[in-house]
Amino acid sequence: MTDELLFNYQRCNRRAFLDLYGDLSQRDPPSDYLRKLRQDSLQHQRSIVGDDPVHAPTYPREDWLTGAAKTLELMQQGADRIAQGVLVVERENGLRLVSRPSLLIKQPGFSYFGDWLYETVDIKLGKRPKLDYQMIAAYHAYVLAEVQGAWAETSWLMLRQRGAYAVDLVEMLPRMQDILENCMQMLIEQQEPDVFIAHNRCDLCHWASFCYDIARTDQHLSLLPGVTPNRYTQLKALKLTTLDALAIAPAKRLEPLPGFGFQVASKLVKQAQATLQNKALALPQRLDISAPLLTTAELPTDTVELYFDIEAAPDQNLVYLHGVLVVDRLAQTEAFHALLAEHQDDESLVWEQLLELLWRYPSAPIFHFCPYEVQTVRRLAVEYNTPEHLITPLVERFVDLHERVTRVATMPVESYALKPIARWIGFDWRDADANGAQSIYWYDQWLATGDRRFLESILRYNEDDCRATYHVKDWLVDFTQGNGFR
Repeated sequence: MTDELLFNYQRCNRRAFLDLYGDLSQRDPPSDYLRKLRQDSLQHQRSIVGDDPVHAPTYPREDWLTGAAKTLELMQQGADRIAQGVLVVERENGLRLVSRPSLLIKQPGFSYFGDWLYETVDIKLGKRPKLDYQMIAAYHAYVLAEVQGAWAETSWLMLRQRGAYAVDLVEMLPRMQDILENCMQMLIEQQEPDVFIAHNRCDLCHWASFCYDIARTDQHLSLLPGVTPNRYTQLKALKLTTLDALAIAPAKRLEPLPGFGFQVASKLVKQAQATLQNKALALPQRLDISAPLLTTAELPTDTVELYFDIEAAPDQNLVYLHGVLVVDRLAQTEAFHALLAEHQDDESLVWEQLLELLWRYPSAPIFHFCPYEVQTVRRLAVEYNTPEHLITPLVERFVDLHERVTRVATMPVESYALKPIARWIGFDWRDADANGAQSIYWYDQWLATGDRRFLESILRYNEDDCRATYHVKDWLVDFTQGNGFR
């Protein structure tokens, strides 16, 4: 029972089970972006450990007992700092608890070793003391207390940018012990948890394809947008676990359930119907079918239209590409403009280039997908002291197609992100596996190697994002015209 297993259990109990009992040949290889995160994490750990003297036990990979014995020797000798130590405790139920804190720091106090004891430090790449980080810090303290025969006052997180964070063990230990007991029970009884697809947690998991194939075969309801784990539990209690059953369920039957309400209930039923029919359905139900789904002001069509997409590295607080597709419907031309910061300090330069391009067409609507582009424009305007008269009228021209689509249409997609929607209406990316995370990796590789092929991949992906947004807009015009648009 390792700290890594417990960490994964908090996020997905099925992953913890598969990591122990699954067929390892079914795992996905790590993506380029995941490898980048791991490398960034190692660099962050090295920067925290620094050049001060540190002891590190040497032992064969995953030989926890040897690692624990070597770590215990260092603790008994009173080593001031121990990096990548191993702490092991045997439980009566036959499970072995393994803790691997980033650092063990010697402190005054009393323990089995003498007039000193140790506190644990976990070095994390994240900027915030997330609850799952704190739970593992509490786990380290719990195992350490048995090893040294004394409780440390606290357990530490070392976070990127924020620095040291003291975990409140009084609050966290009872919660951690509950999670630990549940995890151990699952592993001892070998209870394989059901599949549940949650893209925000599954995307970087090495079991993602394995679980997704099962979910697709079973037409699992977690593939429907809006079906959260809590809502799925409520649906299971009503035996509504298939698309067919949910599609014919009265919304009023679901409305009283915790976390539902009439709006959520209606959307989920309609989502099941759209998926079964493989057809986009109009929302909301209207008493007057002649009333518009969207007005021309909400979804304008103009002589010149701009389609805008940003590529950024949030961890560096850097916007490295503004992509703008200029569509001139009168001249029947399409021109893609890539405003690229080839160096990290070029952000202000490409910001000025973006303003010049957008104001070259002062009346053109600017279509984008999701609020990020507007939020980023406002942030950059503040950061670079851009006059308000250049920003306020600019932002008023922005049209968020994600908001428009989700307001008026239920689509047979697994997510209302740009890719699933655009692919359903027939648009394909030239690089099928490209995504925002991959773009960040490519930019990182460009900075490291100077190989322009990485830049070309970024530009190709960003242009396809802009063109996908264009396709979604044209589809939405057709859809709303056929459903009461005016």
